[in-house]
Order: sequence, then structure tokens, then C-alpha cells
Amino acid sequence: MPDPTRESAFDLLNAVLERHRPLEEALDALPPQEARDRAAAHRLAAAVLRRMGTLDAVLEPFLRKEPPEPVRNILRIGAAGLLLLETPGHAAVATAVTLAKRRGLTPFAGLVNAVLRKVATVGPAALADLDSPRLDTPAWLWTAWGQAARAIATAHQIEAPLDVTLKPGVAPPEGGDLLPTGSVRFPAGTRVTDIPGFEAGDLWVQDAAAAMPARLLAPQPGERVVDLCAAPGGKTAQLAAAGANVTAIERDPGRIERLAANLKRWGLHADVINADATAWTPPALFDAVLLDAPCSATGTIRRHPDVARIKRPRDVQTVTQAQDKLLEAAAAMLRKDGRLIYAVCSLQPEEGAPRVEAAAKFGLRHDPFRPEELAALPEALTKEGFLRTHPGLWRERGGMDGFFAARLIRT
Repeated sequence: MPDPTRESAFDLLNAVLERHRPLEEALDALPPQEARDRAAAHRLAAAVLRRMGTLDAVLEPFLRKEPPEPVRNILRIGAAGLLLLETPGHAAVATAVTLAKRRGLTPFAGLVNAVLRKVATVGPAALADLDSPRLDTPAWLWTAWGQAARAIATAHQIEAPLDVTLKPGVAPPEGGDLLPTGSVRFPAGTRVTDIPGFEAGDLWVQDAAAAMPARLLAPQPGERVVDLCAAPGGKTAQLAAAGANVTAIERDPGRIERLAANLKRWGLHADVINADATAWTPPALFDAVLLDAPCSATGTIRRHPDVARIKRPRDVQTVTQAQDKLLEAAAAMLRKDGRLIYAVCSLQPEEGAPRVEAAAKFGLRHDPFRPEELAALPEALTKEGFLRTHPGLWRERGGMDGFFAARLIRT
């Protein structure tokens, strides 16, 4: 009998590793199935992507030659079940063999059976002497992260908790941990739909680090604020909930529908405009701009492990060019002495301080964050006055996404 979880996990891995499609996009493209099977397939595929280097190192001694990539993915799925997800040995081996046969790989079924039986025999002891953080991290990322690489990579091995942002005046829901920064954290695996207040629009999913840029912008009631690249709307909601008059710009029609629907469910208002921020001209200048720019997204690897498998160094160069164009456009939208928060959910140095330096030619100067503004997260304040978070921070609390943020002033 087919196993829907492993069938779908196999399809997800092939989509990510062979066609370089984002995991969430591949998940949306799966045929209709039970929600439980869909969630299990996503968890299994994410576990393989998160620990792929380690799994390959465990499999290597039992392979005489390199198998075809689909066969290796089946072996990875079986090994992940055996070593990471506590799947009973006989079940992990049998389902992998069945998967090979169902996917036209019957000549390799014997190999799958033999290799996974050996992995089952060795068990978790096979992981003991491996440098898993290093193995699970592409070399170019490890090098770019410098001294923080090991802490970041170690945090990436653990499934991320669920963070939510509350509307003003809403009490923290039962079962959540109120963080010093104001976000509320729930254990990994929590379904947001089960959290009291979600259906009523009292809260939305937003990593604790992702909630910081809007808070650092410190919007005041009645201020005219624009949120560029606004979908899915978490930061727009923060600005609107603070009482600002918010304009939300988003160029993707599909994402703007989600943004509008989210704001409606949360009971918050913003003027939503479908436009490319680099080409849009506002009717009047703004008091403040929030630019959470498109980026390499390496700061979200613990939530989206596919990022480490589909991004390449050349992608960083491409996004930095786009970030500079957006900074130039944002500067033109600001009144004199107006403030701008530039943020990226990236761990790559090129997307941080160099972009702030480049912003000077657009009439923007760096206004450093002060210690009192980051009193709840002092370890994230750099000597230059930037915000820099990474998954290795707050390790005892479950970490956080990687973010860079800077405050700029229109001269």
C-alpha cells in the first residue's frame, strides 16, 4: 500500500533539490490530500533538508557508488525516519522500498533495503562522531557567517517555535511565553489555528525578530507611514495598530490579495496599493518608511530549510542591486528629516551595512539605534548601532530568525 506521507515528501524533495522550487511553493502544488498527511510530509521533507549533510554522511559508507538523485532522496527519507523522527526500523525500511517500487525505481529496491537495514542496525550512534552543524551547512554560507557560523548552524538543526504578535490590549494567550520584546512564543509544532484569539483576529504569526523593525520605526498616532513590499502584512498590521495612517505597497497581485484579506481579518486598515515600489510616486511625502526589502532570506533557514539548498552566492549580488533601488525610491518618498527603517531577513553581510553606506548617495544618513531602544534584546545591538539578530541568540528560549535593520534619516 502507498504511504501518502512519504510519497508527498519524495515529491517535495525532488521539487526543491532538482527543480529548485521553494518548499512552500512545492507544498501548494501537491495534489489534494488529508491535512494530517500533508503536514507530516512537510515535516519529513523539512527534516531531510535541514539535516541533509548529516544524512548523506551516514549513508556514504554503505554506498559503493553514487545512486541516482531520486534513489538518494528515498534513502534520505528512510534515514531521516530512522535517525531523526523515531520511525520504527521495519516501517522506515519497508515504506522506503515500497516508495522505490512505486516510483519506477524497482532495480534499486534491493539497494534501498540493504542500505537502510544497515543504518537501522547502527542507529543514532551513527551521528555521534559527526560534525553535524558543519555538514548541514553549505560551505559558502558557513564562510559568510564568520564567527557566528557554528551557533547559527546549530540552531538550524532544531525546528523553530511559533511566535505571534498581539494587537494592542490583547492579553497573552494561555500556553504562550511572553518574550521580552513583546512577542508571544509557543512550542514548535503548535498550530496557530488552535491559539485562542487567532480566529478573532487578535494576533498574527510573526517571528520575534521580524517584529522588531516596525517597533523600531516607532510609528506615532496620525503619522503618515508607508510599508514597502508589505505582504503578507504583519508589519503593516503593527503600524496600523499603533495608530499610524498606513499605505501598504505590494507589487505581487497574488500576495496583495492575501495582505488585504489578512488586514480585514485582523480588523485593521491600510491603503493597499498594487504597485512596484521603485516606480510608484506618492501623492505626498511620508513621515516614515518601513522597507523590509526582498533578500536572500538566509535568516529564515530554520523555518525554511530549503533556502540553504536553493540559494547561491550569485543570488546575493542580485538582491543587493534590488535593495539599492528600493532605498533610492524610499528616500524620494520621505519628507526632510523623515525616518526610514531598512530591514532584511538575511544573515549575509553584503545585505546589511554596505547597503546603509550606499544609501548615503540617495540623501539618507545612518541614525544609530540606542541601547535603550534595544533594552529587551541588547545582544542584537552592534557597535555601529545596527540591529543584528541570528538563530543562535536566545538559544535557551528557542532562538530567533536572522535579521538586519538600520535607521536612516532623510537629509
